[in-house]
Amino acid sequence: MATTEITISPEEVKASSGTERVPDPCIVVIFGASGDLTKKKLLPALYHLEQGGLLPEKFAVVGVARRPLTDEFAKDMREGILSGGGVEDGDSKLDEFIAKVNYHAMNFDDADGYTKLKALLETLDKKYGTNGGRLFYLATAPGYFAEIVHQLGAHGMAKPEKGTVRVIIEKPFGHDLQSARELNDDVNQVLSEDQIFRIDHYLGKETVQNILVFRFANGIFEPIWNRNFIDHVQITAAENIGIEGRGPFYEKAGALRDVVQNHVMELLSFVAMEPPVSFGAAPIRTEKIKVWKAIQSIPLEDTARGQYSAGTIEGKPVIGYRQEDRVDPASNTETFAALRLEIENWRWAGVPFYLRAGKRLAKRATEITIQFKQPPLLLFKDTNGSGKCDEIQPNIISMRIQPNDGISLRFAAKVPGPTMQSCPVNMDFNYATAFGVSSANGYERLLLDAMLGDATLFAHRDGVEATWALMTPILEGWAATPPKDFPNYVAGSWGPKTSDALLARDGRKWRQQ
Repeated sequence: MATTEITISPEEVKASSGTERVPDPCIVVIFGASGDLTKKKLLPALYHLEQGGLLPEKFAVVGVARRPLTDEFAKDMREGILSGGGVEDGDSKLDEFIAKVNYHAMNFDDADGYTKLKALLETLDKKYGTNGGRLFYLATAPGYFAEIVHQLGAHGMAKPEKGTVRVIIEKPFGHDLQSARELNDDVNQVLSEDQIFRIDHYLGKETVQNILVFRFANGIFEPIWNRNFIDHVQITAAENIGIEGRGPFYEKAGALRDVVQNHVMELLSFVAMEPPVSFGAAPIRTEKIKVWKAIQSIPLEDTARGQYSAGTIEGKPVIGYRQEDRVDPASNTETFAALRLEIENWRWAGVPFYLRAGKRLAKRATEITIQFKQPPLLLFKDTNGSGKCDEIQPNIISMRIQPNDGISLRFAAKVPGPTMQSCPVNMDFNYATAFGVSSANGYERLLLDAMLGDATLFAHRDGVEATWALMTPILEGWAATPPKDFPNYVAGSWGPKTSDALLARDGRKWRQQ
């Protein structure tokens, strides 16, 4: 089946009632708008929504940053939209959209700058008829989150006189449990919880949302989705890239904070949660938090950490982490983290979950592997030949989040011929083949939901604190016992040997990606 380039359509983004979801008039205000996120993700996503007729007619964008960009900003955003795909240079609708893109230069701690920003927004309200509706997007360094929210409150922009005001806050939301609680308390002094949208871009990915559809819209899977049939679960979030020039950020973060506490724990909750009473924000959040709170504290011996040395990626030599720009030559920051944990509830008791995430690994792959138990009696154990059919392999459901998004099921089939020989085969579903190639980047759904006030795919403060409560003791334990063998894996490998040992001691091994 040929693949075609498609953009998001109104039919693809409908509420459960079956009606198109178009937000009320509003202005999207992006703090930190001079960064790559705005140009490469946010503005292309907003324009894809415009193409699909999913933005309100009365709408505008304001970028806020410290650099004096003036007219350069709109031009730069136009280039970002074009390079994002699904848009032609001569598109008249693009010119109409870019005409609504504005820029305001200010320091994020400058009170006078907020006074002028408020005046600009009121002027745009009159020009575009946006009626006081606001979506503030905080795409700044985390240290500015609380300051910006307090300034919005002090200048009367947090509580609407008319329209609605909502605030999207980027990750990382805190760097440990205490800082997350403090940040939650700070923003809750100004904003009500239903105004706050803590974003994790992984939840905008179609394949992540499809986990819930796969489980709860298909009657054949949920009855076997439990400890009676599942042997163990693996979640891998592997990247073959390095830190991409973000040395100062990564030195403070590391793999556990950067990926596991948020992205990987969200994937785990979707896999392990109980069926919600409805597909709404509160029921789904409730079930996710139940999962995280059912995880007992993770002992250090059930963790592994690593840091990459120089190696080869896709045939090209790459430097080690300690040689990266603006990284301490003696750094103990982990670029790889792995955990073994168990969920102490009726469904999952005794089923181990193995999680891993890292930089400069052999390939880019985010995947969830559900491995089922072997049949109680292996009737065909002596009938196999050689090669890939040399042993009976367990059934596996593999959910590929990226790349090559899709789902595969591994099962045994008889090899043609006069002997009773079985061999593992895959039944495969691929998103691009089934639905065509989309230029959507995942932020479309999240931005649209935030404008609509739908918090289903956003983190609640209780969930953020629940995952930090699990990760903080590990971070403290690692800090108290600096590694003696860093760097301990070669760039282009699958991580340190200690990661393999987590599974080997249980008689298991990581699935080959």
